[in-house]
Amino acid sequence: MAATEPRRPAADHGLFGPDSVTWRLHADPAMAFAGLRALLMQAIHPLAMAGVAQHSTFREDPWGRLARTGEYIGVTTFGTTEEARRMGAMVRGIHRKVVGVEEESGTPYRASDPDLLLWVHCAQVDSVLAAMRASGVPLTAQEADRYVSEQLVAAELVGIDRALAPSTTTELAAYFAEVRPRLRVTAEGRKAARFILFPPMPTKAWAARPAWAGLATAAFGLLPAWGRRLYGLPGLPPAALAASVTARAWRLTTSRLPTSMREGPMLTAARARLAEEGLHWTGYGVEPLPEKLAG
Repeated sequence: MAATEPRRPAADHGLFGPDSVTWRLHADPAMAFAGLRALLMQAIHPLAMAGVAQHSTFREDPWGRLARTGEYIGVTTFGTTEEARRMGAMVRGIHRKVVGVEEESGTPYRASDPDLLLWVHCAQVDSVLAAMRASGVPLTAQEADRYVSEQLVAAELVGIDRALAPSTTTELAAYFAEVRPRLRVTAEGRKAARFILFPPMPTKAWAARPAWAGLATAAFGLLPAWGRRLYGLPGLPPAALAASVTARAWRLTTSRLPTSMREGPMLTAARARLAEEGLHWTGYGVEPLPEKLAG
């Protein structure tokens, strides 16, 4: 009887894998708008904003903060399971140290509070869906629900009981309806919004200022109407329409860039792991790698 070959260990495709909606959306250029919108959403929760204002280095190092946030999304989405879990453990450790008092109300807060963690999680998930839809990314209602459900894994990673987090878009909308009475823009929130619109830039990057202002303005327009009103901005449909036009133009332009310029290092590494298995990620799943590339 012929000896059988040893079985290869199952490949580690991380927390979500190449067949997930999460991979497809998080690899899309529209994530630029999702990230900025999420920051603006998070800032309308007084306690979440207080934690950022009192403990974050975003004012001293805004670009470093954005880079670290992008790295977190990249690692937890496209990294191996171990890489993602290490990143989650690091964030949970940071949250345990973030405690304080929101100055305007005198309310104490802890970043590890499940309610605050849930707010940040839902703001991020909702922002991804809003940015993708506004940018023209094909996304059915079923795929949107699947994305929300997949993100239960991300919720658990930062310490949220998955039973507390929305698992469908309907549940996500219900969450925001329930939490809205507790939301307001504090003085720190207004400062953060102005900072997002007009961040410090090196002198040599002066040409990028108009482009950044366009991205940030569009992010404001992608907020829900009630969110824009909290910032004292028009909640009327034209604001969202203008933001969508900007987002679609950005996505169309960025999508034409070489893959090496628009995909992060973690997705590149994930593609390499798939190639070792003779597979290629199409954006919607995997297929066999052509022999001329596999060889």
